[in-house]
Amino acid sequence: MDNLSIISDFMLFDFTEVEELQMLYFFVFTVLYLAILTGNLLIISAIFYDHHLHNPMYFFLMNLAIQDLGAISVIVPKSIANILMNTRHISYFGCICQVFFVAFFMGSDFWILTVMAYDRYVAICNPLHYETIMNKQACIYMILAVWVSSLLNAWLNTCFTFAAPFCSNTINQIFCEIPQLLKLTCMDLNQYEIKVIVVICILGIGCFFYILITYVSVFNAVLKIPSKEGRKKAFSTCLPHLFVVSIFLLSSLIAYMKPPSSVQDLATTVLYCFTPPLLNPLIYSMRNKDIRFALSKLLKMRNLF
Repeated sequence: MDNLSIISDFMLFDFTEVEELQMLYFFVFTVLYLAILTGNLLIISAIFYDHHLHNPMYFFLMNLAIQDLGAISVIVPKSIANILMNTRHISYFGCICQVFFVAFFMGSDFWILTVMAYDRYVAICNPLHYETIMNKQACIYMILAVWVSSLLNAWLNTCFTFAAPFCSNTINQIFCEIPQLLKLTCMDLNQYEIKVIVVICILGIGCFFYILITYVSVFNAVLKIPSKEGRKKAFSTCLPHLFVVSIFLLSSLIAYMKPPSSVQDLATTVLYCFTPPLLNPLIYSMRNKDIRFALSKLLKMRNLF
């Protein structure tokens, strides 16, 4: 990359020069990160140790929690360190790594939600063949496809983003974000930016419409269930997932369609980086009796559940 000799590092978003506000940001980011870390690790541990949860739905949920942990861990520790050291710097190579892993984890997050939608579709629309279709081997292949596709997507987005020369090294964001980096290139709308937009749009729109069509079929099938208890059970497994998908899509849409503004950039970053991984464990643990029971056994605190 030719621009490596021109720009050796980047300057990230400057939170504030006021020491009191710096400590406030440090406290808020640390508390949110620890909450996300704790919630997702509890979900992963509960599913891993409870053999009753060793089925496709919880297998995919565990992978979702792993991906949420990865995405937030790529962004937040560096921001916390910058606040503590009162610096804004990130190396060129560090920025490349951050772009790659953010694209990898967030892309895989969306694809695992798509796979989970397919799992619910098979469970409700074709329950008699569920165990045959969603067997162990099939689930492993699905997850491998998610990880490999995410690696390829992250590699392509990273290459396209850093292929063009940069005219500035000041990023108006708390981490190296692709849209913000593209604004720093020396061309208005270059071929690399178009390629990035096309790749993201095709993948995102494709997954969105698949999830939408899948849930139309799912809810049509649920409404035909004669038993009220059966409909309630079906909705209890589908609604949390649909709510998680909605949060992810809405927060991402707000983040990428917002008008340029430093205050809005920081607010929307907190929204789409912190909200999904923070709410996912709460949504699934509060709405799912099996998860609550597994957590109660894990924590040995049945009385709290």
